[in-house]
Amino acid sequence: MLRWKTAVFGLTCLVITVGLASPASAQDYGVRAGVSIDPDQFYFGAHAQTAPLVDRLRFRPNAEIGLGDDVTVIAFNFEFAYFFPTSQPWQFYAGAGPALNIVDTENDTDPKGGFNILLGVEHRRGLFVEFKVGTIDSPEIKFGVGYTWK
Repeated sequence: MLRWKTAVFGLTCLVITVGLASPASAQDYGVRAGVSIDPDQFYFGAHAQTAPLVDRLRFRPNAEIGLGDDVTVIAFNFEFAYFFPTSQPWQFYAGAGPALNIVDTENDTDPKGGFNILLGVEHRRGLFVEFKVGTIDSPEIKFGVGYTWK
């Protein structure tokens, strides 16, 4: 029963994080889903994306809920992404940022810090594919797809 409560708590926090954590200048919102390794999970979430802060650097906070491997992970990622210039419909980006991970196992629930490094490609209409490597207490590897409404 504790995991169900944690998932509901995570979903509530996801909506609040994306809705409130983004600055007033945020222009874009989106959804994401994928798989992670260590722990082996399916995850889903949402994000906000600001207008460029400087040059092509954007703040892209997101929240994700991971389910599986007898653990629930609620991740709050405070990531920055730099979008490389291109004239093509697909644009590469790279980024990084700290994370707060709430890890719920059968025995206990603990907040843990982490850090993510990410690479991705996004179509100018919003579809994106993203690869993350996590350090400290973030999931080791994440591969996801998503869509950003612009």
